[in-house]
Amino acid sequence: MLIVETITKVRLAYFRDGKAIREIARKFNLARNTVKNIIRSGVTDQKYERSEQPRPKLGAFVDKLAEWLQEDSSKPVRHRRSAQILFEQLQREGYDGGYDTLRRYVGAWQKEDGTALVKAFVPLEFDPGEAFQFDWSYEKIELGGVSVEVKIAHFRLCHSRKLFCVAYTREKLEMVFNAHLRAFEFFGGVCKRGIYDNLKTVVTKILMSKDRVWNRRFQNLASHYLFELVACTPAAGWEKGQVENQVDLVRSRFFALRRRFTDLEELNEWLERECRNYAASAKHPEFKDKTIDQVFAEEKSRLIVLPMSPFDGYQEVTTRVSLQLLINFDRNHYSVSAMAVGKSVQVRAYAEHVTMVLNGTVVGIHKRHLGRDKAIYDPWHYLAVLERKPGALRNGAPFKRWDLPEAMSEVRTILEGRSGGDRQFVSILSVVSRYGLEPVAIACSQALSDKTVSSDVILSILSRTHDEPQPEPVKLSEQLPLLKLIPMVDCYRYDGLMKGGAYGTA
Repeated sequence: MLIVETITKVRLAYFRDGKAIREIARKFNLARNTVKNIIRSGVTDQKYERSEQPRPKLGAFVDKLAEWLQEDSSKPVRHRRSAQILFEQLQREGYDGGYDTLRRYVGAWQKEDGTALVKAFVPLEFDPGEAFQFDWSYEKIELGGVSVEVKIAHFRLCHSRKLFCVAYTREKLEMVFNAHLRAFEFFGGVCKRGIYDNLKTVVTKILMSKDRVWNRRFQNLASHYLFELVACTPAAGWEKGQVENQVDLVRSRFFALRRRFTDLEELNEWLERECRNYAASAKHPEFKDKTIDQVFAEEKSRLIVLPMSPFDGYQEVTTRVSLQLLINFDRNHYSVSAMAVGKSVQVRAYAEHVTMVLNGTVVGIHKRHLGRDKAIYDPWHYLAVLERKPGALRNGAPFKRWDLPEAMSEVRTILEGRSGGDRQFVSILSVVSRYGLEPVAIACSQALSDKTVSSDVILSILSRTHDEPQPEPVKLSEQLPLLKLIPMVDCYRYDGLMKGGAYGTA
């Protein structure tokens, strides 16, 4: 087969340079008939096309394979056998050829039969305020001097292409809640529909077609903000192609360099700033004369107004309080109030903090620790235990790094050197709930300046400088009988009893 360069040289020599066929054949070492064919046919390229594909191994099994393909052609796409399954079945029939040979035959047969899948897509168009898309991505950064992989929650308004990103270290349900609250606050409203992938955190079960069993708490979120939940078909990323493209855009534009941040708060502030800058400068892909921000300004009035109060986005689990006033949650331990010892409490996990509730009463709030195998204490939770066991003040783990006001810490140090000093300091701590931490610290400071450090002196200072809290008035029950005859106070009536006089009631 002649290559394009040879054909070009022959044509140039004959038509441009006027050389004879014999001379051209001798110069390029070609047969004269070949030169004549090039000149007379006028072709500038030659391609070899095989009229029939030899199949030395597959030939004996073509009829069987065609029968299986014909059988599958009437079935739904998801129920058809793949080329790999057909290859394995054919091997059991005695086929010892290669997989690629079979795969090429299956592809050619399906193309000829018209059953090959057509990879074509329909362009989507969304009205203002109609829908937003959500997805996660994973990016490598340096956080607090340590290389970590953060999870980026992506939101995209389908009409204006306005984007919002927020980062977390985990991909849990409470993080999904927090991301939605931040995004809706950022956009200033909510779209009518939210389009999601089949996230395990929010989709409990995938049913037929678009039907899903959604997480109950996630349904509460959608009901609170009045938007409809829509799930994509599994493995059909093009149904939310905008946010899929946004993932690539953010990765190439925001995280092309190795970014360094001190903590998540700084990272999220930077992400929000980058999202605003991009929307202010990037042109809208459909409205070429406008930026994304300009189109978003028109769309914002079509968004659903945010409710008066944000959604309480937590994930709740029930756990039991140990005798050490600790609960185990997410591979960490958190302290609770002594009133909950040995009882079951509800742990409400938020993205940034953890709240423990017992019968509707909050018995503990801690900043969430995202590491593992740590014990997080609040020393005030152990005050009731200290009143019975003051000696635990010295070596108790919750009190080792207790961040008390400077004056109280100094009083604690002085009293620890005295006999019974632990009990004295516990008595000082016990009045914090009555007077407040700052007044107790002031009283400690005054005792230090007077060089009369003791619990009696500090309690006396508090008693002199603060009014004792008065008990609430007793509410009389409506069921008590009313007195018709008001009793009279007369001590002389007792004299009559001593003289042996008659008993009287008036």
